[in-house]
Order: sequence, then C-alpha cells, then structure tokens
Amino acid sequence: MPHHIKSILGLLLASQVLLGFDYTLKPKQVSPSVWCFFGKLEAPSKSNGGFMSNSCYIKTKKSYIVVDSGPTHQFAEQSYRAMEKIAALPVSLVINTHYHDDHWLGNSYYKKRFNAKLIGTTLQQESYKKGDSVRIQKMTSPEIFARTLIIPLDETVKKKQTLTIGDKNLIIIPVGTKAHTSEDLFVLLEDEKVIFSGDLVMNGRITSNRDGSVLGQLKAHKMINSIGWKVLVPGHGYETGSNAMEESSLYFTLLKERVGKAVEDDIGADEVTKVVTLPEFKDKAMYDILNKRNVFDTYNELEFAE
Repeated sequence: MPHHIKSILGLLLASQVLLGFDYTLKPKQVSPSVWCFFGKLEAPSKSNGGFMSNSCYIKTKKSYIVVDSGPTHQFAEQSYRAMEKIAALPVSLVINTHYHDDHWLGNSYYKKRFNAKLIGTTLQQESYKKGDSVRIQKMTSPEIFARTLIIPLDETVKKKQTLTIGDKNLIIIPVGTKAHTSEDLFVLLEDEKVIFSGDLVMNGRITSNRDGSVLGQLKAHKMINSIGWKVLVPGHGYETGSNAMEESSLYFTLLKERVGKAVEDDIGADEVTKVVTLPEFKDKAMYDILNKRNVFDTYNELEFAE
C-alpha cells in the first residue's frame, strides 16, 4: 500500500478516536486461555467512557468466547483490536451474565462483525428493546455511545447447560433466585477452573444491591464456593486469585448479621443507616455512594422476610 494512503487511513482512524473515545485497552492474562479487560472502580462517566465492569475473552482453537461485552460498541471494537494482536480469531459466542447495561452494550459489535451468538438472561431480553434510552447512554456522551445498539439475544438461559466450543468446555449456571439481580448467571471454564462471576462477586469496591437480595447473594456465593475454582473473575474488581471472593462474602455476611440485629432491636427504617455503617469497608471505592442504600434495602428485605 502506498505510503500516502497509509497516512490517510491513519488520520481517519485517529479522527474516529477523537470523535469517539479512546479506551487505551490492555488485556491482562489470568489463565492460559483467558484475557480480561478490567474496568474502573467508579460510576460510569464521560471520563471513563462507561468502562467500569470487567470483560473477558476465552481463546479456543478457532474462535474467541466473550463473557460480558462491555459498555459500548466502541469499547467492544477496541477490546477486539487488542485481542486480535494476540490471535486473529473471530468471536463465535458472547455470554452476558446479567441485565445491567455496562455488561452487554458491546453485543452489537460482535453480532455485526462476526454474527456471534448472544446468550444471556430472560430478564435482559425482556427489559430492553431497540431504541430504549439506557443508563450508559445518559451518563457518557453521544460521541462515546455512537454506533451502540440494543439488539435481542439469540438464546436465554433458564437452566444449567454445558457447551463445548472447540477445545473448551463451558458450564453456564443460573443462580435460580434473586441475588445481584432477579436473574444472574455465572460461567465456569471447566478446563482451567476459571469462574466468571458477573456482579455476584466484586472486590476493591462496594457492590450495588439495588436490584438484589442479601440472602440470594449469600446463596450464590455458596454455589460458587462449592466449585473447585482456581481463578475467579469478578464483575468489578481486580483480584482474581484465591481471595477474590473474600471481601464480597464478608460484606454480605456482615450486612445480613448487622441489619438483622437492627430489625430484632426494633431500629426504625429512618435510623438503620446511622446504626449499621460497616466501617470495615469505608475505604473501599463507592462506599459513600452505595453503602447506605444497601443497608436500607437489606433492612426492607429482612424486615419482611418470613
């Protein structure tokens, strides 16, 4: 290709980034076949392009599998470009762990580019339709959200299923009860004992339990811990080793115990967030934004639990 044409193409690519958002993505390898992009421990914004959750690639013999496609079309495109440098494979499958939009708005890139199969929850399928205004769109900008489309899933997961793709075996496991949301999946890469927990597990920051259940979260953690995993990729957070679940499990255990005691002690709803503060987590990201809401929602859940 002549040098002047290369220069023009380079300028065009640069202008696309300027008009949109440069995520400057670098994948981190967490197991022999898995690379992940780790999002910021903060709320979605223009400054982070909505990238605040984790998105992973599983490399098989002939294709990639993506677990959670990220917040925008641009993010998905840029993450694939980074992975293409590792192996120029198509993406054959995308799995969405739950319906929160920071985890799946990259779907349209993979469908358009590779006709990848999209798998997720019934809740996601029923909650969004083409043209809906979503949180990431509102909290970023038109330039960042450009080309991002809401498209339907090809399949929803209602029961545990095993997939063999190339040389890899995957098990997709629904929690079966309200946990982080009313419908959550986690994924086991059986060959390497890697679990992709979605937002059932977070570390380094406080979780958002606005759509969830403290009792369901603890059940989900028990399910995950019943599997002999070696690596666990949280929905948010950077720790993937043997202690990846510790922080999240402690948070929900203490939340249940302390709010439960407040209910027993007849602490009122207007006072519970002053009594139950979980100071052990005060230095974690998002504490000031989310902790009081989690305490209040847990109070309502436990007060009316049978």
